[in-house]
Amino acid sequence: MAVPNRTVGVEEFIAGSREEGALLLDARSPAEFEEAHIPGALSFPLFDDAERAEVGTLYKQEGREMAVERGLEFIGPRMAEMVRAAKRLFADQPDRRPIHLYCWRGGMRSGSLSWLLRTAGLPVVLLEGGYKAYKQTLPAFMGQEWPLVRVGGYTGSAKTAVLHALADAGEQVVDLEGLACHFGSAFGNLDRHAQPTSEHFRNLLAEALKGLDSGRRIWVENESRKIGNVHLPEPFYKRMIACPTLEMLRSMDDRVAHLVGMYGDYDTGLLRDAFAAIRAELGGAQTEEAIAALEAGDLATAARIALAYYDRTYEHGLQKRAGDNRHPVDAQGLSFAECARQLVDSAERMGL
Repeated sequence: MAVPNRTVGVEEFIAGSREEGALLLDARSPAEFEEAHIPGALSFPLFDDAERAEVGTLYKQEGREMAVERGLEFIGPRMAEMVRAAKRLFADQPDRRPIHLYCWRGGMRSGSLSWLLRTAGLPVVLLEGGYKAYKQTLPAFMGQEWPLVRVGGYTGSAKTAVLHALADAGEQVVDLEGLACHFGSAFGNLDRHAQPTSEHFRNLLAEALKGLDSGRRIWVENESRKIGNVHLPEPFYKRMIACPTLEMLRSMDDRVAHLVGMYGDYDTGLLRDAFAAIRAELGGAQTEEAIAALEAGDLATAARIALAYYDRTYEHGLQKRAGDNRHPVDAQGLSFAECARQLVDSAERMGL
């Protein structure tokens, strides 16, 4: 006899899936999962990408009955293995909480897989409306009046390192560049990390925000709309730029030292390629001078050349956002922890 089924709304589903020992499974195709998914989910597809496309086409052209028959032809031979795989995953969860399962609309795929797993004796909770319902809750959530404080500063000011120091000091922090897997410049992804899609970045950001106290300040780096190839969700971006920026004032020596420490172990070829990527903006002569400095092992000179370009870009951005709520904080010659302390002191004096 099948274990009883439960179907719940988004809030209850997400809360349950976050309990220790819960298993969250995404029944959509691998390509759908790769595009974006609920953070923490494991891909457990009912159909692969080609099968999903075929069944979907049949559904549109021939109707539900033909699509169901073709779907059964696909999954019939592997039903036993799917049950065994689910049981292995379930057995690895210490508290054996119900499996939380979703597909795109909470319809045929998750319903069919739920029936199979429940028939095999596994408890399942389904997401009403599926991933689509989860997705529809996020714009309003992103646009809430989050008590954000932006950390600003010229390139090389060690904003990310200072954010981590703020977190170490007990402050609430969201590392947007960390979620985007990019530092936000031509030099921002030398390791060629795969970035999430903009949709999945939004999901990751929502997950980070859900764990925070909306009654206390939340520190973020002062970002543009785009980090590498990832776009910030517009409701969150609008909220972010409405909040104050504490602008760290760091000396050129501070900034050069930080960049040398940050990029000193990178392959010269990768750094050379990054300079080549900004050649049109930097100028041919400056680019060649920077590359010559790199090849001579003089990373500090190369960093100063790059900063001259990025400073012009940053100043242009400041002029475009002259109405920004921006407050300078002297952080010259300070360690990351000392910079964090200065920012906290400034925020508290301002009542943030």
